Amino acid sequence: QVQLVESGGGLVQAGGSLRLSCAASGRTGSSHTMGWFRQAPGKEREFVAAISWSGGRTYYADSVKGRFTISRDNAKNTVYLQMNSLKPDDTGVYYCASDLLGAGVQSARGYDYWGQGTQVTVSS
Repeated sequence: QVQLVESGGGLVQAGGSLRLSCAASGRTGSSHTMGWFRQAPGKEREFVAAISWSGGRTYYADSVKGRFTISRDNAKNTVYLQMNSLKPDDTGVYYCASDLLGAGVQSARGYDYWGQGTQVTVSS
């Protein structure tokens, strides 16, 4: 089993910053990729960023490139998402996810375990 717990969400003004954390426990050593997804009301869950657990290779959605940075601390079994220059369109519930089998880094269906989500609200 893999357990994921997100934290760090909140309310910020446009142009502000937040750092999300995802604490992982369980079979993290078997995880291929850790990803961040977000979902706004009336929309499907969309890919934000991902990082390979061992090698640290990163992937980003075009909408967040240059503004968001994903990183990991293997010793702490924690993945981070630093979000800068936030926009109202970034508003949503952000989920941390673990892909154990390497099914795909940008598709939600490829991930096996999910956190409970943390709300990010960006006001204009």
